[in-house]
Amino acid sequence: VSEFISPDQFKEYKRIGLEKGFEFVESGPLVRSSYRAERHV
Repeated sequence: VSEFISPDQFKEYKRIGLEKGFEFVESGPLVRSSYRAERHV
C-alpha cells in the first residue's frame, strides 16, 4: 500500500465523475467495477 485514500477523497472522486457527465458513480475503498451493477443497467 503506497497511501491511504480518505473517505473525503472518495467523495471528491464521485463529485468529479458526476461533473464529467457520468450518470452513476460508486466510489469507496471496497468498490469494484461490478459493484451494484444491476442497479445501473
